[in-house]
Amino acid sequence: MSLSGKKILIAVSGGIAAYKIHFLIRDFVKKNAEVQVIMTPDAENFVTKLSLATLSKKPVYSDFYGDNGTWNSHVELGLWADVMVVAPCTANTLAKMVYGMCDNLVIATYMSAKCPVFIAPAMDLDMYAHPSTQKNIELAESFGHTIIPAENGELASGLVGQGRMAEPETIANAVEKFFNKNDRKTLQDKVVLITAGPTYESIDPVRFIGNHSSGKMGFSLAEEASKRGAKVILILGPSVQNIHDPNVTVHRVVSAKEMLAKVFEFYEHADIAIASAAVADYAPKEVATEKIKKNDENLTIELVKNPDILKTMGEQKEHQFLVGFALETQNEEENAIGKLHRKNLDMIILNSLRDEGAGFKNDTNKIKIFTKTEKKEFNLKSKAEVATDILNFVEDQLLK
Repeated sequence: MSLSGKKILIAVSGGIAAYKIHFLIRDFVKKNAEVQVIMTPDAENFVTKLSLATLSKKPVYSDFYGDNGTWNSHVELGLWADVMVVAPCTANTLAKMVYGMCDNLVIATYMSAKCPVFIAPAMDLDMYAHPSTQKNIELAESFGHTIIPAENGELASGLVGQGRMAEPETIANAVEKFFNKNDRKTLQDKVVLITAGPTYESIDPVRFIGNHSSGKMGFSLAEEASKRGAKVILILGPSVQNIHDPNVTVHRVVSAKEMLAKVFEFYEHADIAIASAAVADYAPKEVATEKIKKNDENLTIELVKNPDILKTMGEQKEHQFLVGFALETQNEEENAIGKLHRKNLDMIILNSLRDEGAGFKNDTNKIKIFTKTEKKEFNLKSKAEVATDILNFVEDQLLK
């Protein structure tokens, strides 16, 4: 059974549809899922902690602090879950989610969660149809969340229209379908090597040459490859990103030379290698041992070329399927295709800084994929969805 052993975090907000959540919890528990319920303070006006705790077989939390002064850790709750289901999701809770208005345990947990999020809106028909709600739904979808649309029917106000929370069976089916899809281990027994983040090249003990890469795209790729059963080796330049996945081994490096050395510790055994790191092309020829003081109007630093990690991977490629990235600002396709051939890649992913929402630091990306014979273009999506598109494409190529 696809839900057996899955950890499902249900967040209940303050709407009349909260009474239906009992049926959803019971369904998940019957299918051997582990269910943890959290609530907004207003939700307690509609359902009791006692009834939800009885069905879920776990204490229910609505505040940061327990009765005995203990802390209900939103961080631990967010990291625990395989999926988070916000149902019912009121207009107020939805707005807080997309704009980061973190004033209760539910929102703090949501903002700490690393798992997929399902949102089941529930409100009166005019609230649901309001442009602000529709914009917030679009924003939530752009984050990669799954919206389970409200249904038509009689509402608590007595009006009839769209705004009813989807039935518990519909919500359960959406979650079960997600696990059915993601439990297919299409990369089982494969070793996937991924580079991510920037590299920093020291000028002196306090300064460096670097770039704005966050490593988010590499992390999304690592998480998606792990879901597909791969053993993932993530070689990460300086980044604040963290991953908690037993199938992903993280090796942190700083400079391009360190990244090169670490890549070739594992490259020989990799089946798929994806170079998403933004490696600095140049490094200072001499690194000062002490902080350089501000003395003159101008400072000249001589730079030398860093080793080309991706080119070296292409030169030493044997059985590996090698994927590179190209971030361009002009002549994008021409430059990407040239890089594909020069560096002996099997596939290259192009994104342009001219595309709003693409490139460094964003949670979204817009890509084009090239092989020596194919081109495929994708719309702006969350980086999690982009990772899915990339690995789907890789798998298709491996089957040819």
